[in-house]
Amino acid sequence: MKLYRFLSGPDDATFCHKVTAALNKGWHLFGSPTYAYDKTTKSMRCGQAVVKDIEGQEYTPDTKLSDW
Repeated sequence: MKLYRFLSGPDDATFCHKVTAALNKGWHLFGSPTYAYDKTTKSMRCGQAVVKDIEGQEYTPDTKLSDW
């Protein structure tokens, strides 16, 4: 199965750590990162899509992406 996640967070080190943790768990960057202003919090937000191939497993809507 191929899994897709979209990681997002504030423009600070916590976002970089979130992406780094995913990469170290075998996820791969997918596409370009995003960067946008959040009017509610009056701060910049980052986003990055990641994908991962899992052999021998079948996807269901109950699949917990964070488990992989």
